[in-house]
Amino acid sequence: MTSQITYDRLIKIAVVGDIHDQWEAEDGIALQHLGVDLVLFVGDFGNESVEVVRAIAALEIPKAAVFGNHDAWYTATDWGRKKCPYNREQEDWVQQQIDLLGESHVGYQKRDFPEFNLSVVGSRPFSWGGATWKNANFYQERFGVTSFAESTALMVAAAESAQYDNIIFLGHNGPLGLGDRAEDPCGKDWQPLGGDFGDPDFAEAIAQTRAAGKNIPLVTFGHMHHKLRHTQQQLRKAISVAQGTVYLNAASVPRIVQRGSDRQRNFSLVYLHNSTVTQVSLVWLHQNYKIASEQILYQNSSSLMQSA
Repeated sequence: MTSQITYDRLIKIAVVGDIHDQWEAEDGIALQHLGVDLVLFVGDFGNESVEVVRAIAALEIPKAAVFGNHDAWYTATDWGRKKCPYNREQEDWVQQQIDLLGESHVGYQKRDFPEFNLSVVGSRPFSWGGATWKNANFYQERFGVTSFAESTALMVAAAESAQYDNIIFLGHNGPLGLGDRAEDPCGKDWQPLGGDFGDPDFAEAIAQTRAAGKNIPLVTFGHMHHKLRHTQQQLRKAISVAQGTVYLNAASVPRIVQRGSDRQRNFSLVYLHNSTVTQVSLVWLHQNYKIASEQILYQNSSSLMQSA
């Protein structure tokens, strides 16, 4: 049963881009200083980095997460299994990560947040991206999925089961359809240069959920890093807006940098009011947790920003 409650509070959401083992106790403290209501993780915690996931699972802030391709680095592919640093007959680091996150893991699932009048729905977990169905054995064994169509169906079913009509889609790789230039949110930044590397099953799930009457204010993901391989002259486009939905690529990597004696870390901040995204920014925090810089990536001029 969906909720028709009118929700007038400003919600402050932190989206944590690809971590790649860059998560510290200070990150949890930083989120407290930022005063966020909800934290979304787009995956790539590390190469099956169980301890990083364990630390994030212990974070005492409402959260949802999906896993990225690096989170199955030694399991999903033949070449990865050959490099596996542990005995796969005795341990399963992929399953350990899933178990640690529990209900916070929303890949192919949903998590309802009644305090915010919204549900978070996860796309295909462990996605490598693109229009080729990769790692078929992995997806069949782990999720019983054998095609993009079956993958879409799982996402749509999760959205249909959501308690709320306001849906945030959370993915590792973004959806197909956000542009085919190398600098676009899911653009292919390697040779041959250009092409849309978004996930077609994710795009179709969003389209079907929108057609079913759900409101989708935000779709957020990572995977394709902001820094481009082919040029130092520009960064990847982080924002795309279509049909009232803001699409955010949050993969500002590396997310922790040492600048002189100052250790700084970044988060993407999304402000949601009346089921609409009013602002998105990329913030860097000093090691004393004060904001070092804030880049406004998107602002909805028709919505008035209100203090939390």
